[in-house]
Amino acid sequence: MTARTASVLAEVARERERQHAKWGVQNFPPELWLMVLGEEVGEVNNAALEHHVGNLPDLSAYREELIQVAAVAVQAVESLDRQAEGEGERGEG
Repeated sequence: MTARTASVLAEVARERERQHAKWGVQNFPPELWLMVLGEEVGEVNNAALEHHVGNLPDLSAYREELIQVAAVAVQAVESLDRQAEGEGERGEG
C-alpha cells in the first residue's frame, strides 16, 4: 500500500467516525444502502458538474464527496456483516 492510499483510507476512516457519531449504528437492507449511496454519488456528480461549468473554483468539493461515498460504502459493508453475524436486524436503524 502506498502512503497516498494509506492517507486516503485514513480520511475515509475519519469520515466513517463522523457518520457514526452523527447517525449511530445503522442496519439497513441492501436496497436502502443503494439508495443512500446513489444520493451520495449524485452529490459527487453535482460537485464535478459545478466545477466544470465554473461555479466551483477547484475540485475540493468533488474530493470531499468522494470520501463520503467511500465511507458510506464501508458503512454498508459493516451493516451487511453485522446482519450476517446476527448483530443487527435487517431494517433496524
